Amino acid sequence: MKRGFKIVLVFFLCTQGFVDEILAQKKDSSQMIGIIQGGDTIIHKNIPEVIVLPQQNFKNARHERRYNRYVEKVKKVYPYAKLAGEMLQEYEPKYLALDDDRERRKMMKDLEQQLLDEYKDDLKRMTITEGRILLKLIDRETSKTSYTLIQDFRGGVPAVFWQGIARLFGSNLKAEYDPSGEDKVLEQIVTLIEVGYL
Repeated sequence: MKRGFKIVLVFFLCTQGFVDEILAQKKDSSQMIGIIQGGDTIIHKNIPEVIVLPQQNFKNARHERRYNRYVEKVKKVYPYAKLAGEMLQEYEPKYLALDDDRERRKMMKDLEQQLLDEYKDDLKRMTITEGRILLKLIDRETSKTSYTLIQDFRGGVPAVFWQGIARLFGSNLKAEYDPSGEDKVLEQIVTLIEVGYL
């Protein structure tokens, strides 16, 4: 009985290795594009983009904690900036298609009320720093400063009013997003969020 069991076990292990070898040799069925150059065929395949960022070197533990808090703030406000970009793409053509200023004002008032009903509590809980980050990210997502957006959709007087309020809190609605200068760290964090690393 033991000998029969050993034979079956050896047979099973041998056939399992054989099956694994056959499966490993299975051909790749995906199609690839070939480019012919000088009689040679060169396989062309699109590969995903690889993002390489410099490693964060922190001076001390305090600096690392500060950076980690900044990352959490960016993660908190980034969805709102994405939403602003999506809403601008959706509503700007509709807004510009309206000829009557009264209809435009009504559309903006309705949209503003809808946004306040949905996001007022979240926005009230934001800190001043998170608000500044949000302003920068809105510029990044829409390619327009917050001042320009207010001016385009609400008019010059409200834009000047809100710029004055922002200046009281040390912010600037006219500040542009600078991914290679002042906002370099912010751009790196957002890139890491977009690729799913953070």
